Amino acid sequence: MNTPRRAMLLLAASIALPLRAQQGFDHSHGAWTALLKKHVVLLRNGQASQMRYAGMASDHAALKSYLDSLSAVSVSSFASFGKPQQMAFLINAYNAFTVELILTRYPKLDSIKDLGSLFSSPWKPKWVPLLGDKLSLDDIEHGRLRERGRYDDPRIHFAVNCASIGCPMLREEAFVAERLHAQLDEQALRFLSDRTRNRFADGKLELSKIFDWYGEDFRLGHRGITSLPAYLARFADALADAPADRERIKAQKADISFLDYDWKLNDAR
Repeated sequence: MNTPRRAMLLLAASIALPLRAQQGFDHSHGAWTALLKKHVVLLRNGQASQMRYAGMASDHAALKSYLDSLSAVSVSSFASFGKPQQMAFLINAYNAFTVELILTRYPKLDSIKDLGSLFSSPWKPKWVPLLGDKLSLDDIEHGRLRERGRYDDPRIHFAVNCASIGCPMLREEAFVAERLHAQLDEQALRFLSDRTRNRFADGKLELSKIFDWYGEDFRLGHRGITSLPAYLARFADALADAPADRERIKAQKADISFLDYDWKLNDAR
């Protein structure tokens, strides 16, 4: 084979490989959805959820197969994904590997924090085989999903689940690119409608600590929102019942305090 023709074939192959890898990955995350629909229990009309970890343990082979499919995605293939595909991939990976982490000690734990210690965090160890590297859960959430200039979408905080009662619910289906924005909007509404974790009471907004820890993410200009009060104003009807209270939230004049975070395992025992 002459050299120019050989070079052209090699170039075509180098282009085709990442395309084939992308086409080979199931962007519907169907295997993850099947597990979630089977083992996630919805609470309070869908405002919260719990996981049947015992049931998930019995389906561990299916979970491992899904995790393996995530781990098989190369850096170059991931780079070829559209941004919604990337976000859905990372959110689903965070949630699925968190479930896997819980199963490493289940049922002998009451909180994900039991997997850490006074001097270490369960989110810091680099054990997740993803994108050609060993990542920590923090790497996925803070190093990628929250990296400035990458996605700049505060709604990810309503999508990633830390296996705790205080955390926004684990969605009962996988996140998928073609419905990602609608799914994230619904997650936000569900969380902010849950009066056990966010509410207007005693003349002020009492919010989840998530808004304290990550308040800066709501000032990045997503959808024109440049402050936490401005973001919350969109959810006044979910946060309060009385018309006067709702108007106070919409006017961004409500004082804000933060509730204690419940780290108990979100287990449907």
